[in-house]
Amino acid sequence: MLNKKIIMSGLSAITLILWLLSIWWGWMPNAYDVKAKTTESAQDNNHQMVSGYTTTSTLIDIAEWLVNKPGGFISNDMTPPGILMDNMPAFEFGVLEQTRDLALAMRLNFSRSQSQSTGDKDLETAQSKLNISHKSWQLPSAESEYKDAINALKSYRTRLVSEQSSDAQFYTRADNLAEWLREVEKRLGSISQELSASVGYDRFDTTLSGDPTAKQSTATANELIVKTSWWKIDDVFYESRGSTWAILHFLKAVEVDFADVLEKKNATASLKQIIRDLESTQDTIWAPMILNGSGFGLVANHSLVMANYVSRANAALIDLRTLLQQG
Repeated sequence: MLNKKIIMSGLSAITLILWLLSIWWGWMPNAYDVKAKTTESAQDNNHQMVSGYTTTSTLIDIAEWLVNKPGGFISNDMTPPGILMDNMPAFEFGVLEQTRDLALAMRLNFSRSQSQSTGDKDLETAQSKLNISHKSWQLPSAESEYKDAINALKSYRTRLVSEQSSDAQFYTRADNLAEWLREVEKRLGSISQELSASVGYDRFDTTLSGDPTAKQSTATANELIVKTSWWKIDDVFYESRGSTWAILHFLKAVEVDFADVLEKKNATASLKQIIRDLESTQDTIWAPMILNGSGFGLVANHSLVMANYVSRANAALIDLRTLLQQG
């Protein structure tokens, strides 16, 4: 009888410890001052602030958060409490997707002046390393590859500020920025659709609209019913929250590096408004769980509130990109 009590007490203590660890590991990050943190990083590394330094440093900071936060990278954990958690892994994946997108944009656009220019080796390494599956836990593990990507980005940043080397470049051009914003638009549009599917809705197939000669490989129904499974509501919400958290900081970095371009296009206020809308997606969640009320019912729907902010930011982003592309 005594042994049974000891065993039960031990199991209860382990369960409590794992529960407390899951709360600590699952604590969502707050938005931070990108400009202040980049300035601090430049001082610590004895670097001069040059074009692209803020964007590169912010990409490094976000990637480092993924692997260095409490509990480390959780998405590929095979032991408790990580394997039992779902909100933080969903948040991580949202952040990771945006990190991958910016790394690709830096490799293909920001670091190249023309289509015939050569790519940067460090950025090629970073972008490829970030694309390992986030579920990979065997050798090489996801976090080890992400750490290699961070080292490659730091190498690129060091060469960027070096006066003895000119092979690393970051071009703050309106067309380069517009290309990345086009990808951000697609991400935000997808996020908004997924969040809106929390209550379910009928959707007409508009994939070929606007082009009478367009074709698709497989026929689809003219009208679709789109609805997220009840079990996936919180995962979609936290993945969206992670995506918008990362995009928010990348846009803050762009505001610094592309200040001259934005001012010339009279677009600074437009970008600030987008940032403000995305900041609202990071407001504190006071409910103990993600609520999924329908229509104008008594219970809130957190996904639709988030979708509203994302849709507003996306609409403003489309206008901003159009403004940048004008002569």
